[in-house]
Amino acid sequence: MSSKLFSPDAVAPLDDFERQALAIAGSLRAAGAGEGTRVLLKAGNSMGYVSTLLGLMHTGASIVLLGHEEKAAVTARVRRQTAAELVIVDDDAPITEDGTDDTGGTVINLQELLVDAAERAPAANRLDVDAWAARPDGLIMWSSGSTGEPKGVVKNGGRFLTNLRRNASHMGHVESDVLLPLLPFSHQYGLSMVLIAWLARCSLMIAPYRRLDRALMMAGRCGATVLDATPATYRSMLDIMARRPVLRRHLAQARMFCSGAAPLTPALSRAYEERFGLPLLDSYGSTELGNLTFATLDNPIACGRPLDGIGVKVVDDDGVALAAGEVGEVMVDSPDMMAGYLDDGGKLEPVPQGWYRTNDFGHLDENGNLAIVGRMRAVHRNGYTLHPEVIERRLALAGWSVKIAALADDRRGSQLAFFVECVPGRSTHEVRELLASALPQYEQPNRVILLDRFPLNANGKPDVAALERLARKEATA
Repeated sequence: MSSKLFSPDAVAPLDDFERQALAIAGSLRAAGAGEGTRVLLKAGNSMGYVSTLLGLMHTGASIVLLGHEEKAAVTARVRRQTAAELVIVDDDAPITEDGTDDTGGTVINLQELLVDAAERAPAANRLDVDAWAARPDGLIMWSSGSTGEPKGVVKNGGRFLTNLRRNASHMGHVESDVLLPLLPFSHQYGLSMVLIAWLARCSLMIAPYRRLDRALMMAGRCGATVLDATPATYRSMLDIMARRPVLRRHLAQARMFCSGAAPLTPALSRAYEERFGLPLLDSYGSTELGNLTFATLDNPIACGRPLDGIGVKVVDDDGVALAAGEVGEVMVDSPDMMAGYLDDGGKLEPVPQGWYRTNDFGHLDENGNLAIVGRMRAVHRNGYTLHPEVIERRLALAGWSVKIAALADDRRGSQLAFFVECVPGRSTHEVRELLASALPQYEQPNRVILLDRFPLNANGKPDVAALERLARKEATA
């Protein structure tokens, strides 16, 4: 079967799709896009989004990606900071808060771009991304902001593609695969899977990832073989299939369930092994560093081993490498890492290359498999230095899904609010007692709050800022 792109209402052979991308490149050039032009793309997942992305790569433009749900005020700020000369949006992507265009540049609706391209013959026979790959700012993305203000991450196009080739080789993606990323394409994880499908000549499904029932039915009809999603999405899929068991059959052709963007609990992975005979394959990476380590079907341990050519070590506070099993800060040496950050004036602010401190806790086993414990957020309480994500990970191994928000306290140093997900039939008092039995006194919660689901940010990670706001509200109630 030849490779195809599948969307809810269209199917296109990959060769035809690439010709469409070449026609779109002609429309983009007519609108002013070219080598070095900054172009902001803000739209939801669609076949048009992917073809426009490839068309922009063909023109050699510097591509600025922004989530289509991002607020208008953020969009205006990003446009000013990046000096984007061209902005491409869909009907659901707000540009300015009052609906006007007052921040400069040319705004094009994605559908209008596609209509124009339909009248054009491609000016080339194949997609050529060499000029884009040579640009130090070929791709500008935004960090998740899970621990602070999002930053503009500037990436060389060639390094980005090389990283994806390492990724595809490590995971064993083949031309007969049908990839189903249940992710936004404007972020590192989702974009990776879109371009891996193109590089490996796989089929790609563009499914409604926020309507998992429809996405699962589409998976069955189109023969999805590899799923990529966040742990929160995999948990929601289990809930949906529990209510509608018939949906399980739509994953019958799946050979890999891959997870990323947030910590994966052992209990969730075991649930997939029990239901499908396949583990959830965890991974580790970041917008700044790219894709780094992956568990595989023949090595489904923690986040797996590093991709070829990428170095990972775990060090103590003095930077000395630790032995297997010892927890410390994860450091990474990746030739695919970012060029730097975008400064306030829109210029590249280079970062040193080589070994990079991730600010993540983790440990390696004797076979080089990496396990991530959490961010190195330190809080102080009653004379103790505590790391909330280390506590969260320990509770995860005991079967609890917990996120901790720390609130300043003049007397104690801080208070810890434990948000606990999905504990049907348990009262807050019972959960608090059970958590207390699993932790030493100095790590126990000041407050326990039960939630059906953690709030998520645009990357599918638990929204730490939203939890802190809720903790402050609860503390003053």
